[in-house]
Amino acid sequence: MASGSESTAPVLTTEGPVATVRLNRAHHLNRIEPEDLAALHAILDRVEAAPALRVLVLTGTGRAFSSGYHLGDIAARNAAGPAGDPPADAPSFEGLANRLEDLAVPTICRLNGPVYGGATDLALACDFRIGVETCEMFMPAARLGLHYYAGGLVRFVTRLGPDAAKALFLTARTLDAAQMLRIGYLTEAVPADRLDAAVAALAGTLAANAPTVTRGMKRTINEIARGTLDAAAADRRHRDSLQGPEVREGVRAFAQKRPPVFDDPAPG
Repeated sequence: MASGSESTAPVLTTEGPVATVRLNRAHHLNRIEPEDLAALHAILDRVEAAPALRVLVLTGTGRAFSSGYHLGDIAARNAAGPAGDPPADAPSFEGLANRLEDLAVPTICRLNGPVYGGATDLALACDFRIGVETCEMFMPAARLGLHYYAGGLVRFVTRLGPDAAKALFLTARTLDAAQMLRIGYLTEAVPADRLDAAVAALAGTLAANAPTVTRGMKRTINEIARGTLDAAAADRRHRDSLQGPEVREGVRAFAQKRPPVFDDPAPG
């Protein structure tokens, strides 16, 4: 994946059914600035509103995925006291991670390098994480005197388990790719020269599946993980699928021994 030299807000590109969002502040290890929060929210809205887009890939420019949220902004708010707090309706980092986790389409984090601080939660909010064998992660909250926001802690505990979450948050130690793979943070670790191929293969697999039921099952799985399952809605999605066009095409393709070809989902 090409690297840009100019430091900018995140960049969105699309190729067929795959949208790629690239953090683009390589000189600061793709540090996420306050103004990037609104930009990323807007990008996620655009992706979700485009029925032809079936997968989102989140990655970084240069040698790191991201160093996390700009600590200077946190320090400035601390110095200003309550007056430094952003408006209640302003985009927040926690809100961005939650929005990414709940995005309708499947998401892949392409970890092109190290991931630090809040960026570890952005990556975890994705459905899959494929990283280079040299990547590492570091969650410094305890060392910085920062109690992490609840939504992120819920995500780490429900996805990785309380033991792994405690090891990451309470020790503030750096984990290498092998350790990240062992605790389930990484879906796959690959050599750098195979990263693009591995991400493309997974994106292709996801994009080829029935988009409406894929979105529905992702929602149900997330609800189950968080203990917020709307059983009636999940049952309705199941029953609708039994009478829907996707199952007709899927069964027909299976009988004809060919790959299924699914229409884009209806908007909304």
